Amino acid sequence: MSSEEVTPSVETIEAEAEKALDVARARATEILLKAREEADNILSSQLPMAEVEREREKIVHMAKEEADREVENSRTKASEIRANAERKVEKISQRIVKIIIGTNSK
Repeated sequence: MSSEEVTPSVETIEAEAEKALDVARARATEILLKAREEADNILSSQLPMAEVEREREKIVHMAKEEADREVENSRTKASEIRANAERKVEKISQRIVKIIIGTNSK
């Protein structure tokens, strides 16, 4: 092949490659625009956000109820501990008094 025959072939290949690149660029641009439109639709949709907000409120409400139950249980346990402590102090006080006055310590 002579250089005169190679040059047009290379130019033809380069032109076809450039066309293929242009088509690919156009398709990529089209895909990106469509993706942006879909993303905008998703982001602007109120239904899913409202649903997410309801779910968030439900979770917060359930967590608050659970926390309130835990606080109440803790209060009950603290009250029981105080009552037991008072009974123990009373028993110990009675033993000390019995020891001091010399009566049976049991």
